[in-house]
Amino acid sequence: MSTDVNEQRKALREAALHFHEYPKPGKLEIQPIKPLGNQRDLALAYSPGVAAPCEEIAADPDTVARYTSRQNLVAVISNGTAVLGLGNIGALASKPVMEGKAVLFKKFAGIDVFDLEIDELDPARFVEAVAPLWPTFGGINLEDIRAPDCFAIEEALRERMPIPVFHDDQHGTAIIVGAAVLNGLELAGKRIEDVKICTSGAGAAAIACLNVLVALGARHENIWVADKDGLVTHKRNDVNDKWRGQFRRESDATTLAEVIDGADIFLGLSAAGALTPEMLQRMASRPLILALANPYPEIMPEVAREVRPDAMVCTGRSDYPNQVNNVLCFPFIFRGALDVAATTINEEMKLAAVRAIAKLAHDPGLEVSASGAPTVFGPEHIIPNPFDQRLILRIAPAVARAAVESGVAKRPITDWEAYHHSLNRFVFRSGLVMKPIIDRAQGRNQRIAFADGEDERVLRATQVLLEERIARPILIGRPSVIEARIERFGLHLRPGTDFEVINPEDDPRYRDYVALFHSLVGRSGVTPETARTIVRTNTTVIGALAVKRGEADALICGLQGRYIRHVRDIRSVVGLQDGVQDVSALSMLIMPRGVFFLADTYVHIDPSADALVGIALQARDHLKRFNIEARIALLSYSNFGSRDGQSAEKMREVYQRLKAIDPDMIVEGEMQGDLALNSELRERYIPDTVLRGEANLLLFPNLDAANLSMTLLKEMNHALSVGPILMGTRSPAHILAPSSTSRGIVNMAAIAATESLGEG
Repeated sequence: MSTDVNEQRKALREAALHFHEYPKPGKLEIQPIKPLGNQRDLALAYSPGVAAPCEEIAADPDTVARYTSRQNLVAVISNGTAVLGLGNIGALASKPVMEGKAVLFKKFAGIDVFDLEIDELDPARFVEAVAPLWPTFGGINLEDIRAPDCFAIEEALRERMPIPVFHDDQHGTAIIVGAAVLNGLELAGKRIEDVKICTSGAGAAAIACLNVLVALGARHENIWVADKDGLVTHKRNDVNDKWRGQFRRESDATTLAEVIDGADIFLGLSAAGALTPEMLQRMASRPLILALANPYPEIMPEVAREVRPDAMVCTGRSDYPNQVNNVLCFPFIFRGALDVAATTINEEMKLAAVRAIAKLAHDPGLEVSASGAPTVFGPEHIIPNPFDQRLILRIAPAVARAAVESGVAKRPITDWEAYHHSLNRFVFRSGLVMKPIIDRAQGRNQRIAFADGEDERVLRATQVLLEERIARPILIGRPSVIEARIERFGLHLRPGTDFEVINPEDDPRYRDYVALFHSLVGRSGVTPETARTIVRTNTTVIGALAVKRGEADALICGLQGRYIRHVRDIRSVVGLQDGVQDVSALSMLIMPRGVFFLADTYVHIDPSADALVGIALQARDHLKRFNIEARIALLSYSNFGSRDGQSAEKMREVYQRLKAIDPDMIVEGEMQGDLALNSELRERYIPDTVLRGEANLLLFPNLDAANLSMTLLKEMNHALSVGPILMGTRSPAHILAPSSTSRGIVNMAAIAATESLGEG
């Protein structure tokens, strides 16, 4: 293994350990959702008030969903006997994985989780420990339990617990594989009843995959299975259990290679190298290869395509198309099951998820491919991206409907349109709102100039940008300082090789930069001598000139100095877009409640109605880059004419002008902040409002209101701030807040890179 790879793995390990330890150990915590601010609150929450819901539940157990969090609480349970990539590491060592699973449930579907690591290897005793826990949870997710124990454990728990029990390692993988097979066979023009399937691996996931394929129409007589000991046949006496035994075949063959001739599907859940190029060559036309071993699949996709250009390939890796990742389905399956209080997750619900995932892949992808083109249904897009924001909107209703129709829903949904609308609250609550932006930027090699190239945060961001292939950094700073700080911070960066450096003290382009700068500002009182001094000392000007000359695609600055001075420099060098009167700032806050955009948070002290109209239209276009439809609230101290005054009348005028420009725009106002977020309050004033649910783009009448609201919301909600995004410049240029983190810098670099591509 090369030294570089070893260094990268060491760096990743150190970063992961730091991530898990700071600022607090672990990845999740419990937060109260009801106030406990006085004696009355305490009396309601505990004694004596708590007796009331206890009595109601005792009289009618189904009311537990009304008075407790049980119906949104899942247990992630493991004994650590089959942790992915690590094997039998035990219950205690598996806890970071289970916490990670809990975070995914919460981030993707708003589901709360207790992770339970049980130190028990005996399946029967494991069942006895778990089965009595059903009053606590709305569902059970079994995780990383070795086969065949996992089969017996799941079966026993499903019989004893009146709530959904789901072994994700089995069924999550199986559901995604089922979707891939449906779409792969559609492209190949084949029927599932006719295809030959060869499987490498006979563990929990492999058997579950085969069971789903059989449920979809595959025939047992067309399925061949091999494990590490060879082909599963009747001659072997070590595969007699009912789970693997159903796939035994009568044959003298002993290896998968002997029976792979003419196979239409290879399903691999085993180890690297299990499918050789020679074996692949003998498969049927347009074969579907599901090489799901991690981190190295049974055959690498590039090898498979070289041998068989007509092959469709899926792996478990994120760096290739068609990633089979369980996060594609398990949060959303549980979301649908919990929302109808399902007593189980049955075959009908699993197959509904299969078909929903398969159907979503037919829709144009929200991300772009490596070539920069939008993903479309085809050999490299037969399953959706795991981070497709529409997954919850497709899978959860399909699963919930299947639960209702199959008779396992204790709380059936009657208004499906309202239910679909309610799921929108999870779509952008996950913190993954940046994913479409990063996907578009990756591999496009856009050049981002960083004015604060010596800052530790920029250097750490540079490491991430290079590792994630988001952008090519250009650092403005003194090379000796940059190199010393790279060494001090333990980063793996090579100036001049990994990134370009512009040295303000000695750059061969200095004279050209001075000449260009003076030509732009010479009639604004800047003498040639002053221009020389500015280009030596002002790194924002240097970066802006690099953009102006086409030597960089975008500029990031602002970690030092006053915001408005950076605005002045950018405005004078980069210039404004055609038809734009001035720049403005859009801030994004990612909070547990959701994602909100606020404007104008940094530039205009008291914008005119005309300026606010322009800001609203520009902000709406920026939201499209995130695949978000803008729902605009025009904020004021007045609710729909309840009070007069300069700012209220201004926001009223902005509303009228925006509706005149685009009658279909989702915009409402003028109104107070609570009405922007509370549809029930809003509809008391305007019952026929076009704004449904929460507004996601908040427009303020002046800088006082905008900046104070943004900074207070950020601190009070521990929000992740992205931005401010500077709107209206001729080329992308963004001014960071001095408090920006390395993560925030990476996000802004991705936004700038995408802008420079002219996409979104």
